[in-house]
Amino acid sequence: MTFQLRAATDQDRLFARTLTREAMNCYYEYYGFIWSNDGFDTAWAGRKSWLICRDEAVIGFISVSRDDEALFIRELHVIEACRGQGAGSWVLEQMVFKARALGLRLLRLTVFKTNPARQLYLRQGLSIVSDEACFWQMERLCQTAV
Repeated sequence: MTFQLRAATDQDRLFARTLTREAMNCYYEYYGFIWSNDGFDTAWAGRKSWLICRDEAVIGFISVSRDDEALFIRELHVIEACRGQGAGSWVLEQMVFKARALGLRLLRLTVFKTNPARQLYLRQGLSIVSDEACFWQMERLCQTAV
């Protein structure tokens, strides 16, 4: 089983939006958030995104942004039937490599406190650095500043 990242295009936006909505709907309902297709589409346009592939099959996607210090994981979703098979861990490792290659110190993300993916993030070396009402802000040091 070989994972790879393939640059996402605008033609992949519907897949990514649908997967995100399906994956996040229970959290949106629980915390009283309202989903917005337009909001997703606007965010998609301003981020770098990749499809997560296993062999030739698309099994998820990741979307990131960055500032001078950190690479931010904005979305990371794997099709439900493919979860727990190593794709998430592999993608997080790839994002650490990307952050290093860009000279960024940190990998950051935000996760709903009730999302089981938080356990994956902890196992992959991310730490909780901020506790908000329904979210945890997490980060991992990728390299020391030069």
